[in-house]
Amino acid sequence: MSFTKKLYSKKFFLVNLVLVGVLIGFAIAFVSVNSGRNAIKAETPPAQSSGQSALAAGAPADVKAALSQAGAVQSAFRYVAKTVLPSVVEINVVVTKKADTDQNQLPWHFFFGEPDQGGQDQNQQQYKEEGLGSGIIVRRTGKTVYVLTNNHVAGDASEIKVKLYDGREFKASLVGADSRKDLALVKFETDSSNIVVATLGDSSKLQVGDWAIAVGNPFGLSSSVTYGNISALGRTGGPDGNISDFIQTDAAINKGNSGGALVDIDGEVIGINTWIASPSGGSIGLGFAIPINNAKSDIDQFISTGKVQYGWLGVSVGELDSAGLKEIGAEGRQGAFIGHVFKNGPADRAHLEAGDFVTAINGTQVKGRDEFIRQVGDIPAGRQAELTVLRDGKTIKCSATLEVRKDNAGSNNADLYPGLDVLSLNSDSIDQSQVPKGVKGVAVVNVYAKSPAAVMGVKPGDIITKVNDRDVSNIRDFFREINRADSSKLSFTINRDGKTLSTLAYVKK
Repeated sequence: MSFTKKLYSKKFFLVNLVLVGVLIGFAIAFVSVNSGRNAIKAETPPAQSSGQSALAAGAPADVKAALSQAGAVQSAFRYVAKTVLPSVVEINVVVTKKADTDQNQLPWHFFFGEPDQGGQDQNQQQYKEEGLGSGIIVRRTGKTVYVLTNNHVAGDASEIKVKLYDGREFKASLVGADSRKDLALVKFETDSSNIVVATLGDSSKLQVGDWAIAVGNPFGLSSSVTYGNISALGRTGGPDGNISDFIQTDAAINKGNSGGALVDIDGEVIGINTWIASPSGGSIGLGFAIPINNAKSDIDQFISTGKVQYGWLGVSVGELDSAGLKEIGAEGRQGAFIGHVFKNGPADRAHLEAGDFVTAINGTQVKGRDEFIRQVGDIPAGRQAELTVLRDGKTIKCSATLEVRKDNAGSNNADLYPGLDVLSLNSDSIDQSQVPKGVKGVAVVNVYAKSPAAVMGVKPGDIITKVNDRDVSNIRDFFREINRADSSKLSFTINRDGKTLSTLAYVKK
């Protein structure tokens, strides 16, 4: 073997030895890496499909409990939606309106003369306007199905169509409407047995923080469900003089929801969605619903008589500010202030007086003016109402038999006693710089035409300092003196523009 050959053989051996070492190293590294991966795989659970159950499977115990509770709430909302949706309908209406027109500006009349208007007012033109709202199926009698909605949805409609949750449509007609509560009832006829009537709850049991679910057809998006909570109770000051004590909710309510249902977590109707407070016209979380208890008597009266008959007590209920309430001894108390009494009306015969502060009717607390009107209105004509009254610092009771409230009730100011509204001189609304020094009395802020005060010559801005020559220093003094039984006449001493004047005398009847 040559040296060269031997050298080659030795190098070959060394190269192979190195290669074997490298291969062994790779093998060891590969095994180590795979062992690490297997260890990681052993510690990591296999990937699972998305979903609550998959998430809960590997979650800590407290998270599992929370997810379970959330699932229960979700199941409740699903149940409410499934239960309520079939009883909430879409209402499509056509309202015939009139618009003033200036026909003299139309060239047609210049060339062809005035058209025959058939006795219609030539300055008005009729047109039809379509509208949309919601309603709640509240009763069924035989083939007749009754749907509750808002007066502003269907009260003035010339054509009404009701569309059910399943898409069926029916022509409907108005049964009756109540503008004071903004309620209306419509009806349609069907032989179908597949009509779901809503379950009406008890809105008096509601508490702030309760769940609230709104169901309706906002912007024509049929059968929409939104949820939130009861934000407040007893809200007043609704549109168009509505006398309801509204439920406030942050469940989204928009145009088209009017007349739809506000329901609780049990799926029972607790209110009728009616209006929203919004600068944009869309929901900002300030929605208002009429409590369902306010509507129950209306439903019965609509079906039985086609209209709502309110009880009439024969008083005009006003409001006093904090200064006035303090002067009559009602500071911090809830109630309704009787500003005027109609002569020879139920209240007058029951010896109620202007200046009385009513705190309860038939044992139920009166929280304010609108509630007073609701409570009186819900008492049928011919029934008695026992009123708890604060008068001249003392609590007394009066029983009055109510009459039917007619459309023109309260229109005769000649019977409105005393016929003026007064304000305490200590009121924040009074500009003290305009009150003459040393003058005490009450400020006149309003005088009703043809009323006793108007006949006497009293004017807004006057300060009444005496009644029948007796000094009056505040609101309580004023009402005590005008109601004195030992005086057959009424006259005032007033301060007008710094001058002292005497009014004409009014003979009490």
